[in-house]
Amino acid sequence: MAEWVAVLNLPTPLIATAPLTRPAGRPIFPFTAIVGQEEMKLALLLNIIDPKIGGVMIMGDRGTGKSTTIRALADLLPEIAVVADDPFNSDPDDLELMSETVRERQARGETLPITYRKVPMVDLPLGATEDRVCGTIDIEKALSEGVRAFEPGLLAKAHRGLLYVDEVNLLDDHLVDVLLDAAASGWNTVEREGISIRHPARFVLVGSGNPEEGELRPQLLDRFGMHAEIRTVKEPALRVQIVEQRSAFDQNPQDFLAQYSPKQDALRQQLIEARQRLPQVSLDYDLRVQISQVCAELDVDGLRGDIVTNRAAKALAALEGRTHAGLGDVQRVITLCLRHRLRKDPLESIDTGTRVQKVFQQVFAVALT
Repeated sequence: MAEWVAVLNLPTPLIATAPLTRPAGRPIFPFTAIVGQEEMKLALLLNIIDPKIGGVMIMGDRGTGKSTTIRALADLLPEIAVVADDPFNSDPDDLELMSETVRERQARGETLPITYRKVPMVDLPLGATEDRVCGTIDIEKALSEGVRAFEPGLLAKAHRGLLYVDEVNLLDDHLVDVLLDAAASGWNTVEREGISIRHPARFVLVGSGNPEEGELRPQLLDRFGMHAEIRTVKEPALRVQIVEQRSAFDQNPQDFLAQYSPKQDALRQQLIEARQRLPQVSLDYDLRVQISQVCAELDVDGLRGDIVTNRAAKALAALEGRTHAGLGDVQRVITLCLRHRLRKDPLESIDTGTRVQKVFQQVFAVALT
């Protein structure tokens, strides 16, 4: 037995005792074996350390490992303690992460059965309906038997985990709005014929897509905390390395996983410690003012850009074992946090980050690195 931290719990980390072993299943390519795509990996790790960053939108070429990386991240994370007979992955110790039913049971002094599960990773299919996403209420049963018969949807299954939407730019705008509302509030409410059901839905929202197939509307794109761009690796040596690694994994998954097990364990522990360290991380007032100055110079609407950049800089410092976020942390995350919030011509694609770094250089008076 070993102590794990439920790294996705909010607002504070939870120390839980969970088994080292995971249930047998289809082997998952290890996160630490993924070559390149540093922007994507960094954005995902920062969202795990601080889910309040607001998720990440990953845009890039086809066949660049987006889905593989996200599944690898979910597999990397430690198991979490849940109430065994609750359909919402309720946390047995944190009221903010409990369903209303579990809260009532706890208030009555009932002993809650506890089990440990892998962090949920839910794929949302493009053809999903609103009922499939949010859940459905059995009106007939509710009226005839007087009970609230609720069939949980994908938002319930994703609670305390990751919700992944591939080709999110092809998803109906209304559904994207529903996802973003739930991700921002941490709750999902379903109302039908005067009957209302509410349950916790705190998850890291990860969207991916190919810019050739269209962009999200700016109003929706702005609500993703970070925006990572990925491109096909051009260097021949790296391409060969990626192909060889994938071939080795496919031929003998168990040996490949054993080879990367020490790195996986080290990164898992690093995330656990980062989550614990995050509340102690500070960011100087002058840097916070300059971050806001960059946002103002770029004419970024609202304050989401300011908030996310502050959070991401602190999360990066926590990831690297520091309790003070500095200029270097801000420079490394500010493009990820602001590039998708810039005003642009409707015919233009999202800025690669050149404008953000140029204004950053002017405001902070530093040379680009």
